[in-house]
Amino acid sequence: MMARRRTPRTPRDHDPDEGGLGPTRVRDLLGIAAFTAVVVWLLVRVSYGELPPLPLLAGIVLYVLAALEVVIAIVVRLRVSRSEVGTSRDQLHPLTAARVLALAKASAILAAIATGVWIGLLIYLLAQTDSSAADHDTPAAIVGLVGGVLLGVAALVLEFCCRTPDDPADESAA
Repeated sequence: MMARRRTPRTPRDHDPDEGGLGPTRVRDLLGIAAFTAVVVWLLVRVSYGELPPLPLLAGIVLYVLAALEVVIAIVVRLRVSRSEVGTSRDQLHPLTAARVLALAKASAILAAIATGVWIGLLIYLLAQTDSSAADHDTPAAIVGLVGGVLLGVAALVLEFCCRTPDDPADESAA
């Protein structure tokens, strides 16, 4: 019997269903956000009266993270487009690019969770028409929700910027 010779797999042969590192799918992030929103809404229904008042800028850290990721995305995209990725001191090291990609993926998950938290809280607050505490907390929830969405968009842009110019377009990201 003759052994069949296997051809090595190339990155273009990557099947996202096999595991490994593929592009972040927006539908997965939406699922995380929806699940988190339901859990938070249930928890807030039971314990809203025990929570302290929300400061208006409770979600401001999400804006800061989003801004940092946009700056990093610009730097990475410029380096990748100029083919300045390599091990030389004046190039973007491949390990740094991998770390930036890991940051983008982690930030996308954080954004989905944060968005879900703020949505769950906001749904509860908007249903409380006769509560001054809910009226006070609603603007903070809106600020947090917008910050979560902005961080998610920034994370997906950063992940996209980590692609090399010859990477194929991946429709599974939608």
